[in-house]
Amino acid sequence: MIKSLDKVLQDTNLNSQTLKALAENSFDSVLITDATARTKILYANKAFKNLTGYSPAEVLGKTPKILQGPATDKKVIARLAKTLSAGGRFEGKAINYKKDGTPFLMHWRVVPVKLGKNTNVWLAIQRETFSL
Repeated sequence: MIKSLDKVLQDTNLNSQTLKALAENSFDSVLITDATARTKILYANKAFKNLTGYSPAEVLGKTPKILQGPATDKKVIARLAKTLSAGGRFEGKAINYKKDGTPFLMHWRVVPVKLGKNTNVWLAIQRETFSL
């Protein structure tokens, strides 16, 4: 029998530890930002460092814009901003840049994490895509 995630995570302590283990052991980069207009980075997992070269400590308090550069598609970023301002979910691809300046094609999904009707944080799941 398959249980829903809500049922599996009913225990608050188990909930926190399970989600922490999930984020820390994911093959995909996980980034959490605040829900303000500045979208400051609150959390980055180990896979974020593997993807970008930036350690989690280096990016805390900064904005994900540190990954953007000359070839980043401004239309995709504008679509992201519009979707987030409306409280929606976003999925897209764009050229971003690693810490050493190497460009890469990133596919990412951003979802709001809400308590009630208010978005408290944004959760971004990111991976490198090898096709342009």
